[in-house]
Amino acid sequence: MSNKEHNRLTVEKTWKLFMGGAFPRSESGRSLEVTDGEGRFKAHVCRSSRKDFRNAVEAAEKAAAGWQSRSGYNRGQILHRMAEMAECRKSEIVDTLMTTGQCSRREAIRETDHTIDRLICFAGWTDKVEQVLGCRNPVAGPYHNMSIPEPIGVVAVVAPKESALLGLTSMIAPALASGNVVVALVSEENPLPGLLLGEVCATSDVPAGVLNLLSGERAELLPHIATHRGLGAVVAGGLSRAQKTRLKEDGVDSLMRINPTMDTHDFEDDAFWTSPRALMPFIEVKTMWHPVGG
Repeated sequence: MSNKEHNRLTVEKTWKLFMGGAFPRSESGRSLEVTDGEGRFKAHVCRSSRKDFRNAVEAAEKAAAGWQSRSGYNRGQILHRMAEMAECRKSEIVDTLMTTGQCSRREAIRETDHTIDRLICFAGWTDKVEQVLGCRNPVAGPYHNMSIPEPIGVVAVVAPKESALLGLTSMIAPALASGNVVVALVSEENPLPGLLLGEVCATSDVPAGVLNLLSGERAELLPHIATHRGLGAVVAGGLSRAQKTRLKEDGVDSLMRINPTMDTHDFEDDAFWTSPRALMPFIEVKTMWHPVGG
C-alpha cells in the first residue's frame, strides 16, 4: 500500500433531510453538530428552518391522496418492506443509536429489535383498521348507520428525547398504517437514527412525500408546527411542560388535533403500542346514514 493510499482522509457523512423522496440540505445552509457523551464531534446534521418545514408539508400534501387511496394491504406491504430493509441495516442502526453515548450496545440492539417489530406490527394493522375501529350502529328507524374511520391527513410528529428511534417509529407507523402522511422532527438529542430511517424508506417503496424527516431544534420549529394550517394533527413526545402548553396555545386558531403527550406510555409497552389505542390519535370517525332499501 502506498503512502498516499495509507494516509487518505475518511469521507465523513453529512446527514441530510428526507423530503419528498429526496435528500436535500436545509435551504438555510445551517447545520448542527452531533457529539458523543464526552463532547467529541461525531457528525453534522442539517438544521431545518421554517421554510424547510413548509416545504415538507407541501410534499406531504401532494402525496396524501395517493397514499390514502392505496389499499390497506398495499400499505402493509410497504411497511413490511421498511422492516425488511431496517433488518438488513441493523448493525448500522445500532451504531447510530450509540453515537451520543446515551445507551450501551445491548440497549441499542434492544431498541432496534423493538423498532423493527413495531413496523411489522403496524404492517399487519393496515387492512384491519376499518373492521376493528369501524362499526354498524343500531338505530330506531329504517336506516343503516355506519361509523367509518378515516385518516386525518397530514400529521406532524415530534420525536421524544429518549428512544430516539423506537419513539419516532412508534408514532410514525400507526399514522402511516391508517393512511396518513407524515412530517416528522427527529430527536434533537440524537438525530442520526431518525435520519437513517429516511435512507431505509428510500429503498422500501415508500412513495415520495408520504414520510418526510427533518432534523433541527424543537424550540425553533414548534411554533411553526403549531400554527401551520396544512396539518390535521400534531403528536409529540419528550416535550417540557412549557413546550406542551405553548403547543396547545399556538394551535388553537389552526383547529388541528394536538396530542403532546404520546410518551405517556413507555415505548416498549407492547400492550399499548401494538393495540388499536395507538391508532386512535391518527383517525377521525365519519358517520354515514343510508335509508334501508335505498
